Amino acid sequence: MKARVPFHNHVVAALLALHFAATPALAQDKAKLDGLFERLQAAQDAGEAGRIESEILIEWSKSGSAAMDLLYQRGTDALALGNGAAAVEHLTAVIDHAPDFAAAYDARAAAYYVTGDIGPALADLAHVLTVEPRHFAALAGLGAILEETGQKEKALAAYRMAAEIHPHLADVKAVIGRLAAELEGRDL
Repeated sequence: MKARVPFHNHVVAALLALHFAATPALAQDKAKLDGLFERLQAAQDAGEAGRIESEILIEWSKSGSAAMDLLYQRGTDALALGNGAAAVEHLTAVIDHAPDFAAAYDARAAAYYVTGDIGPALADLAHVLTVEPRHFAALAGLGAILEETGQKEKALAAYRMAAEIHPHLADVKAVIGRLAAELEGRDL
């Protein structure tokens, strides 16, 4: 499959930015994540939700290993520089040694997407959602891929699931509005 042109879908581009906002540290704290998701649901505005989202991303980026954190960072740096092939290489190395590290699968899905490898991207997103069903970024990425491949009803469902988990994702809400109008029509 040939390489993709620069992202035309703002949702996917925004999701890539999420990968680079987090800083790797220690292993994830499930109780802390549960509390953060409760706070995210209760957030009163986009600013508060954005701060909570950043905390969630930081938790998700914790592999528990300094070596894996370094490889993860190299992969996300390569992705940020547009080098999808190098990103896939680094992130695959992370996954080989830390198979339950969902953030590495999510980042590799983005790398596969930019290299035009949609099948592997979908497989990695499926793994992310198996490990962390609340992964709103993976759901939105899944929605973007499904929409791009003409599966608009499934894309709308994925976007709606992402928005249910994270009610303040403005780009996702805009896509939901557009797709819902297209697929379900408008009320008179």
